[in-house]
Amino acid sequence: MGIITSHESRPAGSAIGIDLGTTFSCVGVSRDGKVEIVASSQGYRKIPSVVAFTNKEYLPGVAARNKAETNPTNTVYEVKRLIGRRFSDATVQGNVMRWPFKVINSNGKPKVEVNWCGKTKQFTAEEILAMVLLEMKKTAEAYLGEEVTNAVITVPACFNGSQRKATIDAGKIAGLNVMRIISEPMAAALAYGLDKRIDSQRNVLVFDLGGGTFDVSVISIENEKFEVKAVGGDTNLGGGDFDSRLVDYCVETFKQEHGGIDLTTNAIAISRLRKVCENAKRTLSLLESTSIDVDSLYEDIDFSVSISRHDFEQMCSDLFDKMLAIVDKALRDAKLDKADVHETLLVGGSTRVLKVQQLLQDVFSRSKFIKSINLDEAAAYGSALLASDMTNKQSLNILEVAPISLHLANPGGVVTTLIEHNTIIPMKKAAIPITCLDNQEDILLRLYGSGHALTNDYNLVGEFYLLGIPSSSRGSIRIEFSYAIDENGILNASVTNKSAWWYKNVQMKEVGRLSKEEIEQMINESEKLKQGNEEQRSKMAARNKLESYIFTIQSKIKDDEIWQKTSEEQRKSALEMCASVLKWVETDQVATREVYDEMLIKVERICSPIMAAKKDGS
Repeated sequence: MGIITSHESRPAGSAIGIDLGTTFSCVGVSRDGKVEIVASSQGYRKIPSVVAFTNKEYLPGVAARNKAETNPTNTVYEVKRLIGRRFSDATVQGNVMRWPFKVINSNGKPKVEVNWCGKTKQFTAEEILAMVLLEMKKTAEAYLGEEVTNAVITVPACFNGSQRKATIDAGKIAGLNVMRIISEPMAAALAYGLDKRIDSQRNVLVFDLGGGTFDVSVISIENEKFEVKAVGGDTNLGGGDFDSRLVDYCVETFKQEHGGIDLTTNAIAISRLRKVCENAKRTLSLLESTSIDVDSLYEDIDFSVSISRHDFEQMCSDLFDKMLAIVDKALRDAKLDKADVHETLLVGGSTRVLKVQQLLQDVFSRSKFIKSINLDEAAAYGSALLASDMTNKQSLNILEVAPISLHLANPGGVVTTLIEHNTIIPMKKAAIPITCLDNQEDILLRLYGSGHALTNDYNLVGEFYLLGIPSSSRGSIRIEFSYAIDENGILNASVTNKSAWWYKNVQMKEVGRLSKEEIEQMINESEKLKQGNEEQRSKMAARNKLESYIFTIQSKIKDDEIWQKTSEEQRKSALEMCASVLKWVETDQVATREVYDEMLIKVERICSPIMAAKKDGS
């Protein structure tokens, strides 16, 4: 096994770093050697990873999250928990049960089904994430004043190859060239290590607890070398699960107090309750107790319940235990004792939960706790640093590890471990399976990935089917199975017959991956959606400008000073014009931006005496 060094050419133009989170995303850019976390047009540096679909457009980010209470069945969130998974996965099924939006089975892949522009539409997880990434891209472009195509995107350290590939596919659909996939803990370690200029070897444990995923990475840092010793985590564990425990408690309490009424049948009630429970979780890190209050939660029934910090911690005790068990396993895999950890780096908004901090301080009593970096922005900051390095000096030495173990199963049922979990990547290797039967005509090889955390469940990654093998004795056909994991943690593999008198090469048939044709189709569809959304927003901006002008006229025309400087006929014409146009705006659904602009010119012409009098008065 050898370590592969990347010698790719430096990408041209600006490159950005995107922390693609389950609940929130951030985008960072490097300018003049300084990283900036870019705020959205509404001023938010943390942009919700949410997409809402309405009768007119799709809304990403903050605008989408505001629709969650009123339009829950068409507001999609936590889609990162679907990416790269099969519909039959237990984690997918568990999430589908509690989400208000619909997820269907499409040839084994999960797809989100929504009502959009009066039609039923289905989207893959890659397409939804592409909408979030496109919002990050546009946010960075507005700040930089130029088009951006190159990006480094973060993923959970325990994402498998399928999930990483699907994330890259989402980037392609959004119009991005994904230069590198980097684990969220590594990105945070870059932000910390480069800022502190660590010149002696230090072992840093990164505890990354976000809204929907949990990662632990043990990283050795020295100068500009960052080497992962071990990773662990759970892609279905995060702060949202704390919220769910509070929601479940409230649902059960409401059922007991109100004759068995089940709130889970009402999507709007659950969405409203979840928002209040999320706020209560935050409050309980500051106060010993709080109340969860929702007016008219169900029909006209108000709901109120008190919750103590102790009760909340008891509800989530199994989640805390699971996190600590994953930490212990990561340390064992890294062959380190707790005392060998020099610093503990907390990352992710959910590490603000007081119990999480207390448990870690008990475990790592000798370790220095790093709280100097922004919990929410560290991964975006680090990914932007790497993006800048890849387009400029390329001096960073980053060594990550394989997130899962990889196993090869031959037709005889013999399973061979090819790659152990936590093997340094990039790497490449080969194995030589042979025919196990006389006159064997075909051979089927299957690749499986096994768990990275506390389980060893085997999941099918891909398979090779070699047909037309010439008649021969057992063992005479030798097959080279070549495989490599690149710096993004993605597997590439092929099978080649090595017998001198017969040659054949077969590429791996991957499970659940989008085809090149599907990706290309989604890229084209994304462009159409983007254009349609921009046209709709341009149209709405023109409509708002027209309405704003009319409201200004209707307000100012009542001023005594304007009455003195205008005639009754001028005021009457202006008011009639305003009333007529407002009625037209309310009833016309097909007017274009150009029509609104033309209508504004007509209104301005009729109302010009009013505006002239207003200016004279001011």
